[in-house]
Amino acid sequence: MGEKKINTADMNILTDVNFLVSVIVAIGEVANITGVPQRKIRYWDEKGYIEPVDKTATYRQYDYLNIKRIVLIKELLDEGFTLETAAKKVVERCAKVEEVFQRLKNQSS
Repeated sequence: MGEKKINTADMNILTDVNFLVSVIVAIGEVANITGVPQRKIRYWDEKGYIEPVDKTATYRQYDYLNIKRIVLIKELLDEGFTLETAAKKVVERCAKVEEVFQRLKNQSS
């Protein structure tokens, strides 16, 4: 089987900090693009594994980093990890990514 290659346009989007910081998606769309049902997303939110952009809003919206967390948790669950273990692994994996994005955000301000 062939390996999926990332084309230059995809890489440009992934390195566009302004785009990534501005990505905010409603829970229904997050469910559609990740394949994780809204009910699970809400449960993960209640457990503190992910966090909506605005906790006081009447409907949940998620940013790029939380969508990434959702995808990673789903992948780890599919590999057989428990939810708690998957969430811990995602925290470890995302810590460095979040640090880099914060630095990039601070530089672009």
